[in-house]
Amino acid sequence: MNQPDLGLKVTELRGQKNMTQEKLAEYCEVSTRTIQRIESGDVEPRPFTRNSLSNILAFDLGKENTGNESLWLALLHLSSVFPIIFVALLLWSWKKDQSYKIDQQGRDVLNFQLTMAFVLFAFVLVFLLLPAGVFIVLGMDTRANMLGNIFTLLPPLPLVLLKVFIVYQGIVNAFRSAADRPIRYALSIPFVK
Repeated sequence: MNQPDLGLKVTELRGQKNMTQEKLAEYCEVSTRTIQRIESGDVEPRPFTRNSLSNILAFDLGKENTGNESLWLALLHLSSVFPIIFVALLLWSWKKDQSYKIDQQGRDVLNFQLTMAFVLFAFVLVFLLLPAGVFIVLGMDTRANMLGNIFTLLPPLPLVLLKVFIVYQGIVNAFRSAADRPIRYALSIPFVK
């Protein structure tokens, strides 16, 4: 892992362990200024410091993921095309400790998939359970039959549009990630932080 990702990851891990920069510097046997410069992305840590940080923060900061990282990021984003959250969750949990980008973008993919799952659930409630309720309340007269016909014709269109939107977001973000550009999942609620 190289700067600036390394500095961001050290800052994040230190925060998770409720550790000050001074305490981390003491454990690594370096100056506080060195930790500050590493976290800000100003310097690459020396091998001894990198190993000390890896041991103290319980995270392997020494792996170079430049070749495989792009492949895993593409797979992660393309997994969002399918509404199976477990695929993205499996990829993210398996690779998140090896790359800061995979960790951050994996969270974005999971948030997008969870949001789309809730949208799909709301869709089922509105377009499948509502017509059943109408039939129960109104009975089987002509008004209920007409409403039933309307509700049976409406669901395919929003489902198709939702699927096109999900596929578009997954493919576009896979290409953006491959080009090392920022990714954006529209309409995503940050469940996983």
